[in-house]
Amino acid sequence: MSALLEVRDLHVRFGQAHILQGVSMTLGAEPLSLVGRNGMGKSTLCHAIMNMVAAKEGSVRLDGDDLLGIGPSRVARRGVALVPQGRRMFPSLSVHEHLLLVARRGEHPWTVDRVYETFPRLAERRRNGGNQLSGGEQQMLAISRALLMNPRIVIMDEPSEGLAPVIVDHLIDVLRKIAAEGMGVLLVEQNLRVATSVSETVAIMVTGRIATTMSARQLDEDRDAQRRYLGVSHGH
Repeated sequence: MSALLEVRDLHVRFGQAHILQGVSMTLGAEPLSLVGRNGMGKSTLCHAIMNMVAAKEGSVRLDGDDLLGIGPSRVARRGVALVPQGRRMFPSLSVHEHLLLVARRGEHPWTVDRVYETFPRLAERRRNGGNQLSGGEQQMLAISRALLMNPRIVIMDEPSEGLAPVIVDHLIDVLRKIAAEGMGVLLVEQNLRVATSVSETVAIMVTGRIATTMSARQLDEDRDAQRRYLGVSHGH
């Protein structure tokens, strides 16, 4: 099956710092999780795919069309949505206003009504401002904004960060469901349980490169790899 997203030999530099050092990865119909310690370049890769930072070399292709250099808004219109780390709400806008900002007109799988069905807590808080929401509620809203764009691919940068376990379980269910419906999912995670529950394939990033790719089951069972690449054990 042809790749939805292909990243080839991608390099990003900030001054003298060589952040991405030839990243290559492929996202097809199945979800892909990207894991790694802090500071390895995972968020920079997300931003480079979206053209929020400029890559000096390499290519990023969506359905074979090069995305580099076209600007973040055009990348989004082509069908790539990012759920950024840190959520980034508008304090003065209500939950409902946030959703209406991005909701598409016409027939689409994801609508405001479906968001409220998927995340009932957002329906309860629909009149509350972004600054009145808990961290978990803000994350639900950030994910919902991306889904309402009805993209070909959604990139999620640390979506489980700071969430209660029961909300993380719900998040895993939602990610599995959207992947089963055909949306491409690139999941950047520190939480191994989330990464291996959503994706059957996990790419591991070390100092600006994809060091290795392995099956979720293999990573689950390989404590040495968990310690070597991530410095953590499963579930932490």
